[in-house]
Amino acid sequence: MNLKEYLQQEEFVVKCECGISLMNAKLQIINAELGMRLGRKVIHSMSSRIKSYESIVVKLKQKGLPEHAQAVEEYIYDVVGVRAVCTYTDDLYQIAEMLCAQKDMKLLKKKDYIKNPKKSGYRSMHLIFQVPISFEAEVQWIRVEVQLRTAAMDYWAGLDYQLQYKKENREAKNISRELKAYANAIEQIDSKVLELRRRIEAI
Repeated sequence: MNLKEYLQQEEFVVKCECGISLMNAKLQIINAELGMRLGRKVIHSMSSRIKSYESIVVKLKQKGLPEHAQAVEEYIYDVVGVRAVCTYTDDLYQIAEMLCAQKDMKLLKKKDYIKNPKKSGYRSMHLIFQVPISFEAEVQWIRVEVQLRTAAMDYWAGLDYQLQYKKENREAKNISRELKAYANAIEQIDSKVLELRRRIEAI
């Protein structure tokens, strides 16, 4: 079976969807708990995806790996992804802390691109978990990547993603430099908005 056929198998897709459902449920519970505690909405939107065959092939090539199912299972950790978007950066860290405290799933990796942005200016919190799903009368473990961002980080990342496929174009290089400058401006805005919220809460 080639890689494309493996990724299109009903069993593979169903397992991925179960991982997404479980993580979405955990985030919704955390959102409800924080909402009661803080008296305001914390997670404003959530989305999910199963990485496409094309994106997986690109990632395998970047890592110098063969186009085999085994390589995906062993080395590609973000096939399943869930994203939560918030208004404030401190909420991202609270959500991350509460997810990491869950007893029934295992944290495999944590990458804080908020405190340590990528060279492009990309900022987000990435957490990769193993989550248990009941499938065919046994517990199986699925890896799920959780991305936590502010709304400003999210719309910046959307533009950066569009640019990824046009990197060789001269104008794209100019846009890339401009986009990085905007990333710095967004970081300042996120910080100022958080400061204002704290001042309002102190009144």
